[in-house]
Amino acid sequence: MIRTLALMVATALPAAAQDVADMMPRDGWVVTRTAMPFDGLVAAIRDAAAANGLAVVTQAGPTGAAARRGIAIPGNRVLGLFNNDLAVRLLQASTPAMSEAPMRVYVTENADGTATLSYEPPSVVLAPYASDASDPGTVQAIGADLDAAFTAIAVEVAR
Repeated sequence: MIRTLALMVATALPAAAQDVADMMPRDGWVVTRTAMPFDGLVAAIRDAAAANGLAVVTQAGPTGAAARRGIAIPGNRVLGLFNNDLAVRLLQASTPAMSEAPMRVYVTENADGTATLSYEPPSVVLAPYASDASDPGTVQAIGADLDAAFTAIAVEVAR
């Protein structure tokens, strides 16, 4: 009974926001803390991705589902960015590498109401596939192109 009550109380309490920027650096990750609120950052990423030739093709996050269960957690969303031209190029270079598409960015709400953009650079994600590719330079070039787009997105949303 006491365990059940403790569990009910624990799940009813809001989860504490953990600033990803404070938990990083994770080896190889890019972390960009912004002054924007969570929803504003998600919207800014959509706009910046489009301006840099990418689209948000997937998204997932537990915040809304948790709220429907009465659990308050900070904003938390993974956005998958890619485009069809890159998909064709990647498939021509290395079919197994396509399993990494779309390339993901992670948006988290900070305790102070601002939000952080974090991601592992696409070139790092794709690096293991270069040796399996029919043209390793192509996989590396795709990673470099995506790195440039992701960097541009991070710069735009950090303004």
